[in-house]
Amino acid sequence: MQQQAETRGGVPSVVVTENAEGLGPFVFLCDHASNVLPAEFGGLGLDEAARRAHIAWDPGALGVSRHLSALFDAPLVYPDLSRLVLDCNRDPAAADLIPEVSETTEVPGNRGLSPADRQARIDLVHTPFHRTITELLDARAEAGLPTAVVSIHSFTPIYKGVSRPWPIGILSDTDRRLAEPILTALAADPATMPGDNVPYSPADGVYYTVGRHGEGRGLPCVMIEIRNDEVASPEAEALWAERLGDALAFALENLTAPGQPEGGHA
Repeated sequence: MQQQAETRGGVPSVVVTENAEGLGPFVFLCDHASNVLPAEFGGLGLDEAARRAHIAWDPGALGVSRHLSALFDAPLVYPDLSRLVLDCNRDPAAADLIPEVSETTEVPGNRGLSPADRQARIDLVHTPFHRTITELLDARAEAGLPTAVVSIHSFTPIYKGVSRPWPIGILSDTDRRLAEPILTALAADPATMPGDNVPYSPADGVYYTVGRHGEGRGLPCVMIEIRNDEVASPEAEALWAERLGDALAFALENLTAPGQPEGGHA
């Protein structure tokens, strides 16, 4: 069931939580779920093609996330707002938090923002998105629910003229408890042969959400990037969710943590 979160003061938020009461072992996050540009932003000066392109969102990522949420009875949190307004998967101090150029496309509506304009966007989506995740994880910890954090993204097959051949990339930082078994499971099928920390890695500054809410809490965590031509239809989204569901289940079965026996869940 979808729930619309609310900011402080009862004002409707752009942050959405689905299946908030789910008791499964994962919390799924989808930073770039939407290409919605509210009217007050005037389309950021972009044409329709740019607003529908990968620079505005991660096509297919939300569909996969929803399937996984249902499969594992797990909460899903995402902003219903284009990352061109603000990228929730960036540190608030990052230069590309509100991009003036995305890949090779200039974003006129992001040029010359005042500190007050920048803060207003942070208050609109970044703060409530991360607060919602924090409150959800706090509640699960208080209830004693084992939790692993998984963020779902998609990437474009060609970026700045460079081809990216991997159908899927598994991103992780120092905590590899989920990444290693997921890589092992996916590598068993040539159709799902994964890349390890490609097409990005935490060194590229793209691991903010998982680093903050996963590694920052000592929770098993991983970021999953699917090439967007692999999830270009509802049927393809469902197929990849099934594949990832199997890999995530395998990862749980093989998950260890300090002080726990083989197969224990943190």
